[in-house]
Amino acid sequence: MGFVVGNQGISVPPTSFAVSDSSRSVSPSLWRDRDFRRLWVGQTASQLGEQTTLIILPLLAVLTLNAGAGEMGVLRAVGQAPILLLSLVVGAWVDRWRTRTVMVLTDAGRALILGAAAVAGLLGWLGLPALLVVAFAVGALSVFFDVAYQASLVRLVKRDQLLQGNSALEGSRSAAQIGGPALGGALISLLSAPIAAASSAVFFALSFLSIRRIRRTESIPERSERPPRVWRRIQEGLRFVVGDSSLRTVCLASAAFQFSFAAVMTVYLLFLPRELHLSGTAVGLALAATGPGALVGSMLAARLPSRFGYGAVLVTAATLGDGVFLCVPALHGSSAVTVSALLLINFVFGIAGQLVNVTVMAVRQAVTPDELQGRAAATITFVGMGTAPLGSLLGGFLAIEWGLRTSLLVMAAGMMLSPALMALSPLARLGRELPAVRDTPPASS
Repeated sequence: MGFVVGNQGISVPPTSFAVSDSSRSVSPSLWRDRDFRRLWVGQTASQLGEQTTLIILPLLAVLTLNAGAGEMGVLRAVGQAPILLLSLVVGAWVDRWRTRTVMVLTDAGRALILGAAAVAGLLGWLGLPALLVVAFAVGALSVFFDVAYQASLVRLVKRDQLLQGNSALEGSRSAAQIGGPALGGALISLLSAPIAAASSAVFFALSFLSIRRIRRTESIPERSERPPRVWRRIQEGLRFVVGDSSLRTVCLASAAFQFSFAAVMTVYLLFLPRELHLSGTAVGLALAATGPGALVGSMLAARLPSRFGYGAVLVTAATLGDGVFLCVPALHGSSAVTVSALLLINFVFGIAGQLVNVTVMAVRQAVTPDELQGRAAATITFVGMGTAPLGSLLGGFLAIEWGLRTSLLVMAAGMMLSPALMALSPLARLGRELPAVRDTPPASS
């Protein structure tokens, strides 16, 4: 179950819509918009860069630098730490700046950082300390990009085109989930580690070149003569989320999921190559199966909530998506049966995760006023994804103390807390209609 997250947990567009699976639903008039096409190309390239980086950096540490469970936990925690440290501040800051500028600068920064890592690798300087620096820097810039990205479309296209535009962008994100992990695993297996790192830099450079060509002037919120301080704007977002029972539950369930999932993935990325003896390519293919599942989940998400109810879909999909990971510790060996089972597990996880992501997204957007969309998303990301670094550290610790198979089983069972929280909350009672938008709280001065 996902609570989407994209790379760093903030990929929620600021309007209410039901996402479909394919860019083909975009009207010809929107595709004729050059600036939209530039945004779509840039976002697609950026997502491919993020997805390849997510698989390249951990596999580089495991297969090239011989990182152990503890070191893997630290590496993943360092890459996720910027979400905890920066998301609230970035959410308040980006609302007042042009998203094109933020996305261009972060793309350039990520390309330069990964390019520098490739050069360091070629010179023999790419050790674990340098990799930790790279992971933190890329993670920090990704927070800026993701927060800016969630506000970009609503400023770029007409409001009646938001459904179509978001459908196309969601399709490209799912496509990147398919190709990115497989490409990252193949590059690690076929090429040297520095070349693999450089491949992600190329994707970010392509995104930079595309997004910087956007010419349309953004309609950013007006600034008052004495705007509220950043911490007061953050406080407004926090107060709004805490004051809504559905959003409170989303925060708690997301925190429970991300904590356990981070621990699971830390062990999982060690379990596949070391316990099951899979190659980097096989690992990448197994992880890539989440992408096709996400495409199917997108199609189902456009229909199931209005037919069976938002609450029923949320609880059922979360239970199925989280529960399927309990099958992983039962696998043995690197046979075709094992690889097929992993593909099926990740495919089911992708379907269920996307169902949860889109349904939660629609609920959040429905109850949140437009002027608070960015801060509400950043608050939920902060609470939810903020637990991920701790989960990564715990996963590494348990793998050392209990072994890979046992720790993977325990943390996979921990993921079931998330659907349990939703089942006991007002979210489970949501019907076929979305809740009404809540009033905007009084502005802080």
